Amino acid sequence: MPWREARDPYKILVSEVMLQQTQVERALPFYKSFLKQFPTVNALAKAPLSKVLKAWQGLGYNRRGRFLQLSAQAIVKNYNGRFPKQASALEDLPGIGPYTARAIAAFAYNEPEVFIETNIRTVFIHFCYSSFLQKGKIVSDKELLPLVAEALHKSKLKPREFYAALMDYGSFLKRKGIMLNKQSKHYVKQGKFEGSARQLRGAILRELLTEPHTQKQLTKNLSRQFTKTGEEVLRELERLQKEKLIERQGMRWQIA
Repeated sequence: MPWREARDPYKILVSEVMLQQTQVERALPFYKSFLKQFPTVNALAKAPLSKVLKAWQGLGYNRRGRFLQLSAQAIVKNYNGRFPKQASALEDLPGIGPYTARAIAAFAYNEPEVFIETNIRTVFIHFCYSSFLQKGKIVSDKELLPLVAEALHKSKLKPREFYAALMDYGSFLKRKGIMLNKQSKHYVKQGKFEGSARQLRGAILRELLTEPHTQKQLTKNLSRQFTKTGEEVLRELERLQKEKLIERQGMRWQIA
């Protein structure tokens, strides 16, 4: 994983945003291609949104690409292109939550921040709550975070090594069949993609990345793939507009 060797907070940010809802194997080629097109935070900040969304096509959850660019623009505007080191400042950037901010601080700067993600969660639930799981115990991250903090404090590893090892170990446990996601209070089952509103939004963006369309044109073009009404297409257009991915000019919709 090339981001494991990275110390550039920009590259770590790109990897973390891509991995939020995408498996490593699927994200890897997109990561390499994205950095080839946008090698620096400045390059991403000044790029047209249409180019960013084209680079993101196939990863899904397109607003992640939009938030990534908004973060880049905020860093260029507010910090002269230099990433802040403090997790609290990173968390103020668009679309960056507590986990991503602390992951950047740990992996880029070796800051001893405390955070948790799916693989780390698996390790601590498996070793600290296994005796309770058969009784239907559901574990909150609030219970796990103090254990992560204690382990980090006692570890002889640097923060980036500590978290990389935990993530790898959690992934190993899952490959061995130890699947504990449902034991977490924060587990949310992902809905079916085929025929979903999420799939429709992705198809709408693909159409608009070629040229502007009216709602009627979009409904007709998408009818080959979906059995959706004009009202359903309009609903997703308005959602994409609210997310500032697209905009309306007269009767036509286009990339913002």
